[in-house]
Amino acid sequence: MNKYEHVFISRPDASPAQVETTLEELKALVEEKGGKVNKTEYWGLRTLAYRMNKNRKGHYGYLDMEAGNDVLDALDYKQKYADDVMRYMTVKVEELTEEPSAVLRKGDDRKRRDRDGRPERGDRPDRGDRDRGDRGDRGDRGDRR
Repeated sequence: MNKYEHVFISRPDASPAQVETTLEELKALVEEKGGKVNKTEYWGLRTLAYRMNKNRKGHYGYLDMEAGNDVLDALDYKQKYADDVMRYMTVKVEELTEEPSAVLRKGDDRKRRDRDGRPERGDRPDRGDRDRGDRGDRGDRGDRR
C-alpha cells in the first residue's frame, strides 16, 4: 500500500464539530476499505488564498494514511458529492511522520519565540556603540518657502 496525505476544505458555515465528524467518517471509510489511518487533524477555520464558491474562509481537515486504489476511489466519490466540502486533494508521499503537521507546528513556534526572551514587537534593541551623541545647535535654518 502507498502512503498518502488527504486535505479537504469545508464550508465556513459548518461547525467545527461537523468537520470533526467528517474526519471520523473518512477515517472509518478508509479502514473499512482496508486502509490504515495514522493520524487526523483539524486545522481550524482559516482564510483562503482566493474566494471559493463566494467564501473567503474554510475549515481544513487532514488525514495521514496508507491506502490502495480502492480506498482513493471511495474517498474521491465521498468528497465529490459531499455538500459541505468545497475542495479536497490527495497527495502521495514517500513516508509518514508521527509528529504534528507543519500547520499545527507553526503556532507552537510562535509561542516558543515569545518565551525565549526575545524582544516583543515594538521594543528597540540596544544600539550599543552606535550612539549618535550630541548633535549640537542646528543654527538658523532660514526661510523654507
